[in-house]
Amino acid sequence: MKLLVTGGAGFIGSNFIHYILKKYPNYKIINLDVLTYAGNLENLKEVENDPRYEFVKGDIVDEKLVNNLVKKSDVIVHFAAESHVDRSILNSGDFVRTNINGTHTLLEAAKNNGNKRFHHISTDEVFGSLGMDDPAFNENTSYDPHSPYSASKASSDHLVRAYFHTHDLPITISNCSNNYGPYQFPEKLIPLFVTNLMEGEKIPIYGDGKNVRDWLFVEDHCRAIDMIIHEGKIGETYCIGGNSEKTNMEITREILKIMNKGEENIKYVKDRLGHDKRYAINFSKIKQELGWKPQISFEEGIQKTVEWYKDNESWWRSIKSGKYKNYYKKQYGK
Repeated sequence: MKLLVTGGAGFIGSNFIHYILKKYPNYKIINLDVLTYAGNLENLKEVENDPRYEFVKGDIVDEKLVNNLVKKSDVIVHFAAESHVDRSILNSGDFVRTNINGTHTLLEAAKNNGNKRFHHISTDEVFGSLGMDDPAFNENTSYDPHSPYSASKASSDHLVRAYFHTHDLPITISNCSNNYGPYQFPEKLIPLFVTNLMEGEKIPIYGDGKNVRDWLFVEDHCRAIDMIIHEGKIGETYCIGGNSEKTNMEITREILKIMNKGEENIKYVKDRLGHDKRYAINFSKIKQELGWKPQISFEEGIQKTVEWYKDNESWWRSIKSGKYKNYYKKQYGK
């Protein structure tokens, strides 16, 4: 099988590429990534010379390029997205362009090249915010996005479904909770906190720190996507959760404990605009239909994650200094 993975130089995409190449010796992967600030080819150093792996620098809105790559592929696994909520609040244009227009370009190419199998990775943020006593999101939860980021992802979900109903495109969608683990860009909560502490900086907590998220170790997410691609029912959506609801303060204290730091390292900052109070995922559908459930507890996963950032200091320092942007030029001479 040949997979076209969009956004494979990002956090979840690069973890997925490592996972697939390790599990399936006969699979091939084309990684299409435009290398925005969040795309980092250093994530894929270990596989860059693997004959089963090919990297293409390009934009998912480029119709000609996308069409040529889809033609050569059996399955499209669509990770590529602008994903940081704070950035979407400051400038939403890139989110509309990539997350909506880019998804449309990929869907058209899939449709026009023999109705290729299409899996779309989305987020639980499309469902809006939960009260503390509300039941968790599931596949039937109404959409209620609260940020330009989540609105753009909701739009792309609707487009993907429309291509199934209108064109019989063989699609699946997955909506996941907050991922964490190796190779996560250090603007995100867990790697930001870990790397700040390693640099002797304080860790910023929005508002009162009581916002709740469900945390999913990235390797568990990769296993779920693998199962959906191979065994998922066409036209269906699957919610993927980590069964680990934590407040931001609980996350903070866990990291401080692992790193032997005290709460004097916390600084409280003004809350994010439109900050959703709680996300939670009911993953009973994928558990019942495909037999998936998270294998890595939060306690184990956060320990592994902190250790990875400690062991890979040069990786995140390269990002924080901006040097990682030169890696593509160094490797490909362009």
